[in-house]
Amino acid sequence: MIMLEEIIQVVVVLFIAVVFHEYAHGWMAYKRGDPTAKLMGRLTLNPLKHIDPVGMIVVPLALKLLGFKFVIGWAKPVPVDFSRLRNPKKDMIWVALAGPVTNFCLAFLLSQFLYLAPTAYFYETMSLAVILNLVIGLFNLIPIPPLDGSRLAMGMMPSSWAQKYARLEPYGFIILIVLLNIGFLDFIWFLALLMASVFRVNFLAL
Repeated sequence: MIMLEEIIQVVVVLFIAVVFHEYAHGWMAYKRGDPTAKLMGRLTLNPLKHIDPVGMIVVPLALKLLGFKFVIGWAKPVPVDFSRLRNPKKDMIWVALAGPVTNFCLAFLLSQFLYLAPTAYFYETMSLAVILNLVIGLFNLIPIPPLDGSRLAMGMMPSSWAQKYARLEPYGFIILIVLLNIGFLDFIWFLALLMASVFRVNFLAL
């Protein structure tokens, strides 16, 4: 049986991970010439500015209660006006990479402090944070619109191909649900655990 304490633990860790993820997109866009996120008050780590009740609470809770091995979620996307970037096609790649790379960096940094955790509960929470940051980073690199991997792919495609590829975006969520049901996301979980083992995270206790 899933305990309330476990649910709160997952939601809080996921909340922090996705807020940093979205902030990184906005920060990179700002550095590349687009001030949209800053002008809209979204270039901040204030979690209240990034809350998406469905993506940050409902979906993670549902997946946890249903016993899924992975938990996904999302914050309110930071607005980016690609036309305002100094070099839209090239800078799109940097903006797309900023989120996942931030999650990977968070995972690495947290793993370095694991053995300073004062209690088993804190150790477990930090281990969970490492793995969820890895899952979020890897998941967002899947090249399906509107995930970051699709922006990365479009930035490397010829413009004519990118325009056609972008038309998949209305169907992206459906495609992800199909992948979820055929077990593809188990591969993401496996990669996350493999990376966590490199960081010497004891994921067996999770």
